[in-house]
Amino acid sequence: MRRNISSGARWEATVGYSRAVRIGDLIEIAGTTAVNERGEVVGAGSPYTQARFALEKIGRALAEAGAGFEDVIRTRIFVTDIARWEEVGRAHGEVFADVRPASTLVAVASLVRPDLLVEIEATAVVPDGRAGGVHES
Repeated sequence: MRRNISSGARWEATVGYSRAVRIGDLIEIAGTTAVNERGEVVGAGSPYTQARFALEKIGRALAEAGAGFEDVIRTRIFVTDIARWEEVGRAHGEVFADVRPASTLVAVASLVRPDLLVEIEATAVVPDGRAGGVHES
């Protein structure tokens, strides 16, 4: 059974994507940036702040899908300035220090807006027995 989870972003319908998709025990979280509900970039100029904001959005999507950060098995991090990777790594470590998912961090030429510095994807697997209700992380 497929469950699409929306963040309410206007681009979801236009581009044809969901913030997250859950099929069975698997949850995939789309590339997530530091854009708030008003379409404004949070933390302009700060990879750390943008990463923290993106991770908070990921946490909300996980909760809606019936999971938490502890269920994340993989993250993919895209940065526009590899020289500042440690700032992003610190934010990631603050959330995942005990979980330690497999992770990739790569530099890209740019993201969809020039003031976006970080985009993060996540994959989670929910252990048997949690059917998809809200789960606190």
